[in-house]
Amino acid sequence: MLSGLARDGGLYLPEVWPRLADATMEGLRGAPYARVAYAVIAPFTAGSVPAADLQRMIDDAYRGFDHEAVTPLVQLDANHWLLELFHGPTLAFKDLAMQLLARLLDWTLARRSLRATVICATSGDTGAAAVEAFKSSNRCILFVLHPLGCVSEVQRRQMTTVNSPAIHNLAVEGNFDDCQAIVKALFNDVEFRDRARLTGVNSINWARLTAQAVYYLFAGLSLGAPDRKVSFTVPTGNFGNVFAGYIAYKLGLPIESLVVASNANDILHRALGTGRYEVSGVVPTMSPSMDIEISSNFERLLFEASNRDAGTVRTLMTNLQQSGSFTLPPAVHAVIAQKFSSGRTDEETTLSTIRTTFASSAKLLDPHTAVAYSVARSHPNRSAPMITLATAHPAKFPDAVEKATGIRPSLPPRLSDLFSRPEHFVTVPNDAKAVASHILLRI
Repeated sequence: MLSGLARDGGLYLPEVWPRLADATMEGLRGAPYARVAYAVIAPFTAGSVPAADLQRMIDDAYRGFDHEAVTPLVQLDANHWLLELFHGPTLAFKDLAMQLLARLLDWTLARRSLRATVICATSGDTGAAAVEAFKSSNRCILFVLHPLGCVSEVQRRQMTTVNSPAIHNLAVEGNFDDCQAIVKALFNDVEFRDRARLTGVNSINWARLTAQAVYYLFAGLSLGAPDRKVSFTVPTGNFGNVFAGYIAYKLGLPIESLVVASNANDILHRALGTGRYEVSGVVPTMSPSMDIEISSNFERLLFEASNRDAGTVRTLMTNLQQSGSFTLPPAVHAVIAQKFSSGRTDEETTLSTIRTTFASSAKLLDPHTAVAYSVARSHPNRSAPMITLATAHPAKFPDAVEKATGIRPSLPPRLSDLFSRPEHFVTVPNDAKAVASHILLRI
């Protein structure tokens, strides 16, 4: 958790996957979210966090959510459900992991009498969630990199209107992949990393994904698991959210299919379909959190699907860095296809999905959720209940929702003055050395 990225540039995975017994899962049916969270997370801490402290931090992390169930399920038709992940303080699924991660980091740093510099690249929601989670930290100083002009106004203001000495917002003159590349470059600069006591809270951080696996298990149990299989469709950019579903599967949740939903930036859909992962340039869409081509967590799946052959993964990632592409070995592609499938939704279909869903159910979808719902409805294997992840509140993307339905969704009352709050951010060039210099002057 403190390292974020491994020192050789790779990503962490557990040496051995823990597994929850069916009887344990059955005993969690109907349990509060925080109790399920403890059951999922405790096996990964291996006793490094005392049980009472871990449960206290989990309870505290989810106490402030707007819905009693934390992540409620809403039925849309006989065999299709929405898993609402936007009831946290910043109205997006990132809150579910970030609220806990900030507490775990502060707890760990305090026990070691340490402080840390936290760095985060965001396409919108991760940054807002990190700012909200770390604004009162007395152990961490947070630097958030967002692509200048490439996030929604609500997303930007949720980051930039928080006035705290622990928070620094940097608008990078580039896209999200550029922000992510800068973060990776800073982690790979060992001298800078050690000098700044650097850690990260993007989904490269294993603790983020562990916390996100909770809501998969929580939803599956609500619909009859482990006695009944379930499937999930996930709006996907950086592959972290859908990989959290894979973690739940490895823990023992009987998942029939994990469906990756892409917008016009469909590199994952193309890779899963053809075995060829090839960058072609990012196209701005109304679902900006998915406007990503370098999906960092896909590397974790490659490791799993290649029978944990680090050499194969290293070769593929080197090819990506050098030529912008790689081809999955047939055996690796076949393993991935056993559990993962995919679909793509264009802009017009996204709008029509928002429009028709509202007409049929009075349910407003944000554009990311609409991408996933559109893909889910066309998914051929529907023997198991399908759960579409609703990753953001529609009010975070009011322009798209209004264009589709004529209705401009309102922010909750606690955010009603968001557009009148002063903003705090600086614009920086798309250059890792410039960002490093900026950080060192402020820590």
